[in-house]
Amino acid sequence: MFLVLYFLTPMPKGSASLRNGVILLASLLFYAWAEPIFVLILIGQCVTSWCFGLLIGKYRGKPICKVILAASISLDLGVLLLFKYADFFVLNFNAALGTNITLLRLILPVGISFYTFQMLSYTIDLYRGKIQVNRNLLNFATFVSMFPQLVAGPIVRYAEVENDLERRKHRVEDIAAGLRRFVVGLGKKVLIANTMGELIQHYTSSEENAVLFSWMYVTAFALQIYFDFSGYSDMAIGLGRVLGFKFPENFNYPYIAKSLTEFWRRWHMTLALWFRDFLFIPLGGSRVKPLRYVFNVVLIWFLIGFWHGAAWNFVIWGLYFAAVLLLEKYVLGKYLDKLPAFVGRGWVLFSVLITAVFFNAYSFTEIGETLSRLFGLGESSFAGAESLYYFRSFFVPLLLGIIGSTPLPKMLADKAIKKFRVLEPIGMTVILLISTAFLVDGSFNPFIYFRF
Repeated sequence: MFLVLYFLTPMPKGSASLRNGVILLASLLFYAWAEPIFVLILIGQCVTSWCFGLLIGKYRGKPICKVILAASISLDLGVLLLFKYADFFVLNFNAALGTNITLLRLILPVGISFYTFQMLSYTIDLYRGKIQVNRNLLNFATFVSMFPQLVAGPIVRYAEVENDLERRKHRVEDIAAGLRRFVVGLGKKVLIANTMGELIQHYTSSEENAVLFSWMYVTAFALQIYFDFSGYSDMAIGLGRVLGFKFPENFNYPYIAKSLTEFWRRWHMTLALWFRDFLFIPLGGSRVKPLRYVFNVVLIWFLIGFWHGAAWNFVIWGLYFAAVLLLEKYVLGKYLDKLPAFVGRGWVLFSVLITAVFFNAYSFTEIGETLSRLFGLGESSFAGAESLYYFRSFFVPLLLGIIGSTPLPKMLADKAIKKFRVLEPIGMTVILLISTAFLVDGSFNPFIYFRF
């Protein structure tokens, strides 16, 4: 229905404003589906950021411009801190000082971390002179609230869609490629990520302390979060392409990386680049003395972890990555460069699998218990009846997930389609039908990154 209305909307003299209006209306309705009141917050932030942008454009190069930028950043971050982190700070303040301050218990607006970063990128890049002022509020609101990538990314910077917001072309080949990308993303989420989620549920509801079961769990979680998040990114990029936008890529087979540095060039690339360009480089990046570099890395990864959630397990997750990245740079890197590639890949996979323990935990006790099971400490056994049963039941899905996280399936599919073009529409139809059947038959299972 949306696409029909969108393509029936005219583009007088090539202007995309009318079609942007259709996207904006659909985006606001889409967002209101979760919680109508939050639409007002989204609209309010769009208007204020746009107004700050006009002021930055007017006073750029003058001392007052820094004040305007600081006010804009403070407002955007203030809203994020209020909704996402207020109760976290109150809880820890109460625990530290023995006070009893009442929690706000605010509901977290869906996707607030993502659209906040998009607005920040606009005002900061505008201050730096990298983009032009957007004087069309409708177009700017479309950029901020565009529903394909609003709730879970990729994080789109204004510079990447600046021209497309004004004028864009809709070609049949782009629409077809976008629809294919959308179907592939849907299949990744529904057929693989959801299946891994079932295995995780079996593990979390089990009382068996088995090494095998624990490694199955962290492997399943690594696959689930990859196919869940990259699947959503594929769907967003695909639908964006149908609408005439070219959103940035967000994943590039991260599990084949030979170092953790390379892993983070391949995983959630828009987030990593955002922190690099707007925080790490302004802090001096890697062109500083070793102690300052260590400080920069620890600070950035503390913030990346905290960005993911208002809980200590996410902070630990971020600091863990800071530690292993520094270990790789100063100690292991020179050895990994000389060793066969499989050694580096093994180091990456081991390090990343361990992060599942932190990322998906709800308490320090849970972190300790899972780590103990992974390494056979305490009362852990290697395998029990339950773990062996689920190993047999999920062996094929796990194997398919592992293979699917490499470029091999795409390479084979591209070769087959090159010889037999009919395989592509057949394959897309099959994926769509099976995914739809799974969705109809299954329970509600939202994307993991919706909560961030």
